[in-house]
Amino acid sequence: MYLHIGNGEIVNHEDIIGIFDMDTATVSSVSRQFLSEAEQKKEIWYGDSDIPKSFIVCTDGPEKQKIVFSRISTSSLKLRTAQFFSE
Repeated sequence: MYLHIGNGEIVNHEDIIGIFDMDTATVSSVSRQFLSEAEQKKEIWYGDSDIPKSFIVCTDGPEKQKIVFSRISTSSLKLRTAQFFSE
């Protein structure tokens, strides 16, 4: 199964580690440092040109990660993922 994250982009739900709200997660200096380091390592992918409301941390192969920014809110993404776990 795949999760639609906006702008016609999808992520395999088995690869998702976590879904985070941009407003609350970036308050912490640890989160900002995590995103900064990921950007330097070229692990960030922008799913849309709009201002992101959330970011999804995914695996991208063994011992690799990918961070995808999405314009869809965490609550909407949560509702979309709930269908995977209710089946």
